[in-house]
Amino acid sequence: MKYILLASLAAALAATPAMAEDGGVMVGVTGGTLGIGPEVTYRMNETIAVRANATFFGYSHDVDSDDVTYDGKLNLQSFGAMIDVHPFGGGFRVSAGARIGDNKVKLKAAPTDDVEIGGTLYTPEEIGELSGEVKAKDFAPMLTLGWAGGLTKGLKLGFEAGAMFHGSPRIDNLTATGILADDPDFMDSLRAEEAEIEDDIDNYKIYPVVQLSVGYRF
Repeated sequence: MKYILLASLAAALAATPAMAEDGGVMVGVTGGTLGIGPEVTYRMNETIAVRANATFFGYSHDVDSDDVTYDGKLNLQSFGAMIDVHPFGGGFRVSAGARIGDNKVKLKAAPTDDVEIGGTLYTPEEIGELSGEVKAKDFAPMLTLGWAGGLTKGLKLGFEAGAMFHGSPRIDNLTATGILADDPDFMDSLRAEEAEIEDDIDNYKIYPVVQLSVGYRF
């Protein structure tokens, strides 16, 4: 095993000078389910590359939890680093890495009819406006398969698909502004509502990754 590892390392180092004739650095833009942002790749040799990017995006989507429909605003903001392995020396790659970010969904709801909060019925005046924030883990490992274009210099198109493992999302501090906002029993209902929301989203532990990219290899 020791000799196999040494031989592999020697082969990788030997391939590196050849990259001088091709393009070792690629700068571009990536966009997809992670958001949109800049990306930089350094192809060390035919087999190994390292890649870093930053992605940002936001959109709104309704979130239903029992009687309450929340206005959800998704804010994507993360920074990632990947190691790309090109097993055949071309554009196909298998990638592993991680992202650090502040991805979250801000929830707001202002019921106009009597609704159940945590299993108890309340009036709109008692509830006022509900607000909270759903977040996953800040650190998330990621695995993808994709294509990065060839080794030659010039404009390149790429894509990748895979998964980011960010764990079960959690809701942080669901609050209300109505006349019962500080009532202990109502606050217990809010905590029960938080548990119901978390139960609704517990299966979203894996976030799908589909990204397209365009860049120039120098």
